[in-house]
This record gives sequence, C-alpha cells and structure tokens, in this order.
Amino acid sequence: MEASAAPPRSRDTSPKAWPAGGLTRVPYRVFQKDETYEREQARIFQGPLWHYLCMEIEIPAGGDFRTTKVGETPVVVSRDYDGEIYAFENRCAHRGALICLDTHGKGRKDFSCVYHAWTYDTKGNLIGVAFKDGVKGKGGMPETFRMQDHNPRKLRVASVNGLVFGSFSEEVPPIEEYLGEEILTRIDRVLGRRKPVVIGRYTQVLPNNWKLYMENVKDSYHASILHLFFTTFELNRLSQKGAIIVDASGGHHVSYSAIDREAAKSEEYAKQQLRSESEYKLADPSLLQGFDEYDDGVTLQILSVFPTFVLQQIQNAIAVRQIVPRAVESTDLNWTYIGFADDTPEQRLVRLKQANLVGPAGYISMEDGCVGGFVQRGIAGAEDEEAVLEMGGALAESSESRVTEASVRGFWKAYRAHMGL
Repeated sequence: MEASAAPPRSRDTSPKAWPAGGLTRVPYRVFQKDETYEREQARIFQGPLWHYLCMEIEIPAGGDFRTTKVGETPVVVSRDYDGEIYAFENRCAHRGALICLDTHGKGRKDFSCVYHAWTYDTKGNLIGVAFKDGVKGKGGMPETFRMQDHNPRKLRVASVNGLVFGSFSEEVPPIEEYLGEEILTRIDRVLGRRKPVVIGRYTQVLPNNWKLYMENVKDSYHASILHLFFTTFELNRLSQKGAIIVDASGGHHVSYSAIDREAAKSEEYAKQQLRSESEYKLADPSLLQGFDEYDDGVTLQILSVFPTFVLQQIQNAIAVRQIVPRAVESTDLNWTYIGFADDTPEQRLVRLKQANLVGPAGYISMEDGCVGGFVQRGIAGAEDEEAVLEMGGALAESSESRVTEASVRGFWKAYRAHMGL
C-alpha cells in the first residue's frame, strides 16, 4: 500500500552542456559545483525516483519509527497502529523545526515539536496545536485555520523484501517496475524467504561528493587493484567467474563473482604486478572461513539501485549501505549489517567476524572511504577536464567480464536522464 506524495519543491537551475564522448566522458565540474548539487536535490532527490529509507524489521510494531534523509531532506519513517508504514518530512509545518529529534524509537503515540508543541500522529497528520483557541478567549489561531491544511509533506512508500523505499513524487513508477526483474531477483536471492535481523550499524563521513562513492560501488575494475586485502588473500580477482548486470535504465547494477582457485593462479593476472603483501598471514584464519548459504558458489555480490542504495554480500557479511549527500564535498555513508533469525550461533559468529571486512575500517573497504577524497582533491581546479570511462567499451550494458566500466557508464546514463543533460 502506498501513501500519497506532495509535489516537489522547485529549486531548479540551468545545466551546462555535457561534453562530447557520450557515456565515456564525465566532466569534473559535476563533483564540484554548488549549482549542480542544488539541481540534484530538485531533479533527483525530490524527483520521480525511489530512495531507500530503512528496513521493515527496524520498525516492527505500531509506534516504532526511524529518522533518515532523502538527499538533504529529513524524513520520519513510522509504523502506524494500523500496521502500515508511513513516511513524512521531518519538518514542523509551523516554523520549520524538526518534528522528531531522535534517530529511532518504539511505541510512540505521536510526535510533538519541542519549539511550540505542534503535534503529529504516526501517519504524519497534524493533530494538535498548543493554545490553538487562545487563552480566555484571546489570541490563538484564526477561525479559518484548519489543521488538515498544515501536514508535513508525505512520501509514497513501498517495500521490497523488507527494504522500505520512499519518493516525494507521484510520477515515480511502481517499485517493481522501477527495479526490474533482474534486480528484484538478485535482491530476493540475498534477502528472500528469511527473516533478517540487524546485527550492527555504522555511519561514516566521506570527504567527497556522493556520486564519487556511487561510482566506486559500481566499479568492478578497481576492486582487486585498490584493495590490498583482496589481492593478498585472493578473495576477488577479475579472472574469477562472474559477471556484471546493468539494467535498461543504466542506473541499477549487480556485480558478482565466485571463488575460483585456478583463476587465482592465472599467469595473465600475475603479469599485472598488482600490490600484494604475500608475506602477511591472518592471525585468525577463521575470519575467512564462511559457509555456503545460497547454494550457487557466489561469494561476492554487490547490487546498487539508483541513486543511492547498495546491498552487499561479501562472503557471509550481508549489509545495506545508504548514501546521503551532506554537501558538495561531503557524504554520509550509513551501514546496516544484517543476519537472519534462523542463523545458528556459529553462523552468527561468522557474520560478526566478517563484518570486519567492510565498514569505515574494514579490511577491504577502508580504501573506498578515502579514495573518493583522493579524487575530490585531485580534481580541484580542473572543472573543465573530464574523466575517461572506456574500459570495456562505450556502452552501459551487461557483461560477462568484470574488466569493464559498463555499470559506471550506466550510472551516468541514468543521471543524465534525470538531470536533463
């Protein structure tokens, strides 16, 4: 069931022309300019797209809630006592203060703004105004004031495999159509038929534009080059079995691979002379001793949904990542680590150990937390220059090879479509 959304605010600015070169060129100014960032807030984050909000299990009962953001906009996501999930802008209709100051909570009957005690129910409806009728017949709101005219903006809400998405737009297609069958199947592969539980959280601040992190997520080319842990312990090599899936819009993707010891010994791979610290060993080798929970041999699957959602399976480390822009050169990255209710104690221990592979100081992903900043610093003063995305060709389409930037080009295909570029 979907709740209605309010019309987006108009904050549009005029775009500059995209350079020649199709999807193989990206101007560095898109990571640097305030006017681009403002246009993104209007066209993408307030536009006809679905944005990840939270997981259903995080708000299991009536009165449970979490606060989050869609772009810059603060949002409350709550489960009403009718069992449905609602989302609304976390902004009091009176003077604009936050309605809810907490990150999460349980059993709330309503939300009351601390500034002047305007009160909202768990569906986001204004239900109370302090001293609305004045005191002793004096003051108060005019007779024409109607509380139903002053609700915060509401989002449409939809769920997929327990993932809650929201949109400010009435024009966004149904979530199933938006994602498409291939992406839905790959989400279901990780989350379907089991009850997830949250086993950990982090919020990481990245010193770069949000799009640089989303590029990184979609970049299968870098994974076994940048990440020293991957090459040292032979967890992810481009010569292994795997593929890239890019949906028709370009914006959604899946990259997956399976452990292949013969590929790890590939002479072709050895010729690349990639960084590796082969003299290092794990003090606790059980860190990498997992279990096959999907019966398909796939040990790594990274899935992204345009514009800012990521679902990962790295060994048995399952996590949701939410990318939240803070400013032109600053991004919040929210990590939610997931287990399942039917995990054995031994399986839960494996997940907790392998959670050390990812996150702000993860053995694998710590480089991702800083490389975007390296790019942000490197492109300073180069707004008229362009990135080159020609690995694997010039198209944004699925590929049997992960030696490609097809899914990165796909991101820019979707981005340009929504930005009118």
